[in-house]
Amino acid sequence: MRLEQIPVIGPLLEAGADDSVFDALLILGPIVISIITFLGRTLPSVLLAVAYTGGFLSYIAYKGVAETTESST
Repeated sequence: MRLEQIPVIGPLLEAGADDSVFDALLILGPIVISIITFLGRTLPSVLLAVAYTGGFLSYIAYKGVAETTESST
């Protein structure tokens, strides 16, 4: 089974941009929240939240800089 064939995830991937990293980060969000809910407020859950948020923000900043650099050349 391919990822696009999963009932909830398939339409999300089709509706989104053609950016597999961004799609993966969006799909991982609810999974990360579920893990944090299961673990409670512990050091691993806080580190997971910080890592996910940092990764998401870093990728958005990277894409913003890359697009700005492309448009200026």
